[in-house]
Amino acid sequence: MFVGIDVGGTYTDAVLLDKDQVRAFAKVPTREDLLDTLIEAIDMIVRDADKQKIERIVFSTTIITNLIAERKYEYVDLLIMPGPGLSHDCYKYKPYVHIISGAIDYRGREVISLKEQEIEAIMLEIAKSGSKNVGVVGKFSTRNTSHEKQVAKIINDKYPEWNVELGAKIGSQLNFPRRIETTYLTCATREPYHHFIESVRQALIKRDIHADVFILKADGGTIPLHGSEEVPVETIFSGPAASTLGVLALTGPGETAVVVDIGGTTTDLALILSGQPLLSAKGARVMDRLTQVRALAVKSLAVGGDSVLNIVEEEINISGQRMGPAQCLGGPSPTPTDALRVLNMTDLGDRDKATAAMAVLGEDLNLSAEEVARRVVDRVVDIITAEIKKMFLEWEQEPAYRIWDILHKHAIKPTIVAGVGGGAVGFTARIAEKLGCRTVIPQYSTVANAIGAALAKPTMQVNLRADTEQGYYIIQEEGHQEKISDRDFNEQKALALAKDSLVQRAAKYGVEIAPGEIEVTRLEVFNMIRDWNTTGRLYDITVQTPRGIVSRIRMGE
Repeated sequence: MFVGIDVGGTYTDAVLLDKDQVRAFAKVPTREDLLDTLIEAIDMIVRDADKQKIERIVFSTTIITNLIAERKYEYVDLLIMPGPGLSHDCYKYKPYVHIISGAIDYRGREVISLKEQEIEAIMLEIAKSGSKNVGVVGKFSTRNTSHEKQVAKIINDKYPEWNVELGAKIGSQLNFPRRIETTYLTCATREPYHHFIESVRQALIKRDIHADVFILKADGGTIPLHGSEEVPVETIFSGPAASTLGVLALTGPGETAVVVDIGGTTTDLALILSGQPLLSAKGARVMDRLTQVRALAVKSLAVGGDSVLNIVEEEINISGQRMGPAQCLGGPSPTPTDALRVLNMTDLGDRDKATAAMAVLGEDLNLSAEEVARRVVDRVVDIITAEIKKMFLEWEQEPAYRIWDILHKHAIKPTIVAGVGGGAVGFTARIAEKLGCRTVIPQYSTVANAIGAALAKPTMQVNLRADTEQGYYIIQEEGHQEKISDRDFNEQKALALAKDSLVQRAAKYGVEIAPGEIEVTRLEVFNMIRDWNTTGRLYDITVQTPRGIVSRIRMGE
């Protein structure tokens, strides 16, 4: 049996699956005491089950996504080493960026040494501000990690209690700005993610569950619980990935659909092409900045069923903040869920309380509760529809989308809007109508995220860079550099080394890789020429296990 648990900002969903059938499911409010929330959700689905038969549990969460969407993450200082090239003014886009001396070139050679006194002066400045979160990022640190490690040692020796993150370990690819952003978010979300992980561990201990435990990543794959703490930012779009896999599991094979997951805090958008979730080639985009987080091509909007409504300049405004549940459910503020309740588009909560909430908003606009509710629903639908149209412009630029389009030999658009989440029933049909699509709200749509998490395949990835001229190779995920001892090192041996490294890394986290499962997603070879002779080669290789779901859910059971 498999268990899937999706921890959202509003509700925590849980399912118990036996092969391809849903045996039990639950939806409980996410409380401030996360441990109690998890225990309640687990108790509801395993009450009548043999816990010893649970093979694995997969958790997904929108906690990190919501923190970022609502800008509630921690303050972080960044020490960056851009070296020569662009003016350093280009990198001073935030007050917490500190530029320090030191540079590694594109081949991994030191060209400017570090200045310890300069680093210590900046550390003193940071200490006076009260910050204890620091990210260290060098432009070409993925080619040589020595500078980042030296800076980290200087910081740790002086301030051992500080949280220090290294860009080379967090972002394995070139692209300095994206690695800066990824490092920043990792550092900012480290503490809340640690709290989430500890709550998961304690909940399972208290309920005497000893199954394998995984966390769903932004790319739709899973990673063992103990390994996920290395990269909390990998869960940044865990919730949207879960809903996408949930739609995949709850619809027929080969479907092409826009996924709209309307939760209490956010609305998540994704695209499935012929049964395959669309992967972002550039990485996750957070607040209009690209990161190096491998992710599905998704977007998370700060609009949900519990978004606070207010009046701004005689217009109904949908705030990006959540102050609690809808007023019809005992919450403090009017929300879109109250609007749905007034219009009988949901049966959640007390209709009289919802009507009172809408009536208060209508006083300044001289509108009835029903008129306000219709405007609210229209406003939510317009916002989500507009974002889907904007997303299509981005989706169409993805290499995977272009290949799919070519294979179909003619222009084709998805004709289905698949709605999941608590707000699906109320809003999806209106969204689909505006997009000229038909609506699909699958069975178990309210817990689709948990189903998607439960069925996600474990995934691992390794990036190898080898430089035969300099005689070393780097496994980016492990953060270490080794000598190449084989004088006949070539492309086949580089590929074999990458695959072996993937198997070893997977074994470290308790993931078994079957023969033939490893995919090569990048293989680039560059000749190094000196005086018209080839003096060496550079190999950049990425290998991974495939993403996807282990099965689909049988309906009507």
